Amino acid sequence: MSTFKNIQGKNIRSYANNAPNATAGEMWYNRSEQKLKGVVSIEATNSGSSMLNRRSLFGWGVGTGTAGLVVGGVDDSTYLSAVEEYNGSGWAAGGAYPNARYSVGSAGTQTAAIAYCGRPPSTPTPAAPNETNNYNGSSWTSGNNFPTTGNEMQGIGAVNTAVVSTENAPSTSMHHWNGTSWTAANARNTAKGGQAAFGTLTAAVLAGGYPSESTQTELYDGTNWTTSSNLVSGANQIAGSGTQTDGLAFGGDVPPGEAATTKIQTWDGTSWATSPATLATARTRAGTGRNTASGTWVAGGIGPGGGGEAFNATEEYNKSTNVTTAAAWAAGGSLNTTRRSMFVGPMGTQTAGLAAGGYVGPARTNSTEEYNGSSWTSGNNTTDTLSNRGAAGTQTAGLLFGGNPSPAVVTDTEEYDGTNWTAGGALNNARGYGVTGAGTQTAALAAGGYNPSGATFVTVTEYYNGNTWTAQPNANPNNYAGASGGTQAAAWLVGASAVSPGPANTEAYNWDGTSWTASGNYATNSVVNMFGGGTQTAGWMCGGDADPGVKTFTNHYDGSSWSTAPALGTARAVGGQSGTQSSGLIFGGGTPSNTNATEEFTGETTAANIVDITTS
Repeated sequence: MSTFKNIQGKNIRSYANNAPNATAGEMWYNRSEQKLKGVVSIEATNSGSSMLNRRSLFGWGVGTGTAGLVVGGVDDSTYLSAVEEYNGSGWAAGGAYPNARYSVGSAGTQTAAIAYCGRPPSTPTPAAPNETNNYNGSSWTSGNNFPTTGNEMQGIGAVNTAVVSTENAPSTSMHHWNGTSWTAANARNTAKGGQAAFGTLTAAVLAGGYPSESTQTELYDGTNWTTSSNLVSGANQIAGSGTQTDGLAFGGDVPPGEAATTKIQTWDGTSWATSPATLATARTRAGTGRNTASGTWVAGGIGPGGGGEAFNATEEYNKSTNVTTAAAWAAGGSLNTTRRSMFVGPMGTQTAGLAAGGYVGPARTNSTEEYNGSSWTSGNNTTDTLSNRGAAGTQTAGLLFGGNPSPAVVTDTEEYDGTNWTAGGALNNARGYGVTGAGTQTAALAAGGYNPSGATFVTVTEYYNGNTWTAQPNANPNNYAGASGGTQAAAWLVGASAVSPGPANTEAYNWDGTSWTASGNYATNSVVNMFGGGTQTAGWMCGGDADPGVKTFTNHYDGSSWSTAPALGTARAVGGQSGTQSSGLIFGGGTPSNTNATEEFTGETTAANIVDITTS
């Protein structure tokens, strides 16, 4: 008689609870629950950060789950030249495509891709161009033209030097790209369009497509195409990803009315099956990271085929022994005092936050509250009644400085010891209206701010040592009403560089202990009065006032570039904040009405998929 040890080569161990660092296929006995437990594989999708642009009919997507690329497309009637790159958690702008196009062919990776042909914006619709362009991860250069013209081309290949291209129905023509030029290849068997396409030059897969919501699958060996097992469910405009032995088909559209689907189908090299996972959003004409089967993304597309509105939603698909919980903002305990315009710069953590000052309506407040991760408790008042201050430190060693009683700005500094606020050393430069703060109570940085009485920006950076402020020799940029984070020796800031109604600045600036340097622009339209915190290499910002309108967007910063992250639950601006990029906290603000709402951000987490083992 066969035993578990004979099959697996090991005995079933007994643990008080669950096995530590359990791996796939491992089983054990959980004594506290008196159950046999194990780790099994699971297929699931979870929401990801939205693209910067709504789009459909773009270059089907290329790359992997942590290094994706999308090119062009159309947002309703607007043709796009915008390129976006995915880092596994968010989207950032890439080098713009030379021309606005949709339905381009594309293949390769995020740092070595090609895009070709497509459809240009013009009425009546002209013949499609035959251009080919090469991407190096930052910019595009012109390559040798495709031999014919067309749109809805399907480029298949993980690298841009070995690509097979199929043409849209009714053509069966095939071409190979060798990194320099295109050459004709043997025709495929059946003329189809809008198929799931993935694999490599010598091991490619085409499945589904139109006409007639095909279920047909064809395999390519680098020379010839052969018919293989059908899809479980036929569809048009399907997004495909993976290899010839491990592939995926996402969504697509079917009659009546070209309705988009949520179905995911899996390919094992021989046959298709319906995945137990489904897309949260029915979509067709979407894109995906086509060079991987597990851990890929699906983004953009439209709902009802043909006449639907493009969207920018992203989903991540995983097949693993881990359960993934997507990063998200969630409601926390409400402030006791509804307020806005508290401070710029993080003060505290997600489970030990500190709120102080701000507007409660037409008047300012000096009330203080402490957060314990679930609720706020009132503390002793600040000595000053101010708003729009700079901040740094923790819940038990907080620091506030500058601010405005309107129209003046002040040099005041206050220190908090967890119980009381006391006066600290005065700033050398009066500053308010969103002075930037970073660091700790005994090693803080103050930068920026605006003085309305003189209509001037404060360009002096100052250091605080716990007693006195010292001016630094190099000027900071014109900046106020933004977000900031980091330390006295390594800070970052973003904010407005012109007084409203002038344009806000999307540029981030880094401080290295000596001087400020311009860094990458954040990944959305310009705003002011946003929330933010974190370090110089793991910063975050969210919300803000677009004048008019408040926003829900979140961006993450790595010290040089920004990417999108999950949006806030409620659009708001100008409040208070604490915490890190993976564990952030915002509170109060304007929606535009004053609010007492708190939101907590939790980064993506994974945990072993532990299940009960039964005989049923």
